[in-house]
Amino acid sequence: YLNAVRATLQAALCLENFSSQVVERHNKPEVEVRSSKELLLQPVIISRNEKEKVLIEGSINSVRVSIAVKQADEIEKILCHKFMRFMMMRAENFFILRRKPVEGYDISFLITNFHTEQMYKHKLVDFVIHFMEEIDKEISEMKLSVNARARIVAEEFLKN
Repeated sequence: YLNAVRATLQAALCLENFSSQVVERHNKPEVEVRSSKELLLQPVIISRNEKEKVLIEGSINSVRVSIAVKQADEIEKILCHKFMRFMMMRAENFFILRRKPVEGYDISFLITNFHTEQMYKHKLVDFVIHFMEEIDKEISEMKLSVNARARIVAEEFLKN
């Protein structure tokens, strides 16, 4: 799953500077603007299962990567929502993080040609893959922590 995402991202990150065909001297991410159909690539969905998937939308000058994180129960849904909200509030610190995810996904990254010019492409891919690996671990750890705390609270409550 992660190898497929890595290979697709490496292929999709062949970006170049491309000015708008509609407005002179404008350079907007085509994957966001969607003004010219011929500049967009076919979106690719890579899924491990129904709830855990990645949407990679490419264009000539930008790539949008949207990730749906595994959420088995209500606690994981709440933890995931809170964690993603925490991340998105600090989106300016993560240059490629979008403030609002694509509908149906938990978090989205927008990588433009300017990012690939300023940063190493393989490092951008490594960051996205590392994020995908760590988010599952992080949510599992938070769930264990919540359950342990709930157990302690229940024991204290039932003592009295």
